[in-house]
Amino acid sequence: MTGTMFELTKTAKVNGTTLAYCELGEGPPVLFVHGGTADLRVWGKQLPVVGAAYRAISYSQRYCRPNAGIEPEAANPFDPHVDDLAAFIREIGAEPAHVVGSSSGALISLLAAIRYPEVIGSLVLAEPPALPLFVSVPPRAAELLRLMATRPKVAVAIMQFALGTMLPSTRAFKRGDDEKALVAFLRGVLGEQTLSQLPEETVQVLRDNISTLRGTLLHDGAFPPLADAEVQGVNIPVLLVTGERSPAVFSHLTDRLEELLPIAERTEIPDASHIMFEENASSFNEAILGFIGRHHDRPT
Repeated sequence: MTGTMFELTKTAKVNGTTLAYCELGEGPPVLFVHGGTADLRVWGKQLPVVGAAYRAISYSQRYCRPNAGIEPEAANPFDPHVDDLAAFIREIGAEPAHVVGSSSGALISLLAAIRYPEVIGSLVLAEPPALPLFVSVPPRAAELLRLMATRPKVAVAIMQFALGTMLPSTRAFKRGDDEKALVAFLRGVLGEQTLSQLPEETVQVLRDNISTLRGTLLHDGAFPPLADAEVQGVNIPVLLVTGERSPAVFSHLTDRLEELLPIAERTEIPDASHIMFEENASSFNEAILGFIGRHHDRPT
């Protein structure tokens, strides 16, 4: 379905911008929120399956295809995307929605549940980069040293991610080598095996939206603060999802979310990494449908 999704799009105007989206099916709304360097097309293996039983919706965040792109050198912080998500849910009459987020889209979804609890009935969070629970982004040396004293494995994983993924990607962007920046970032979040097996169609989606990653990595402060107490206040069902082959940093961050969230379930998608919805769509779909089915009475 991925190749035809742009042909099925509608638009919604929120917060001074226009967001493209597509939807299939009827019933309780299930909204999919993509991660960075992506757009609504990445959910092509989910919408037909989920749309058979629910109102399945996938939208492109601001600056992501086919929406208007980001200005060169402009920052791309998380906060406007959080506000957009809540406004979008209201605009299309989908509140409260079951929200399924991946990567940075999962962090956006979590932040929306904290700030706009009335619009979200449940959450599926697939490896959100919830780094602000432990450190600033990019992390400061003093923060890592303090974390090393209390959670050494977490500190090492974050340090490896910062030095091995974020730093080389940022440096490549600063040199103007966007392709190398994208490859460095994908190698760090997906792993070499997944990167080497990515379908060309998926790679093209990532290339189409690379400017959004540049806008996030090149500007400090893109990640908002996130306090333990804020996560503890999310009193809705949450399914935490990790990939069997994902980098260790995502497992550690998910561990912390599992400790803090009042109503949390957790599952691991076998034979998959960070883009588990693509690599093992059948297991991912089964997990989210089972979770939503257990909590479908919450959204109206």
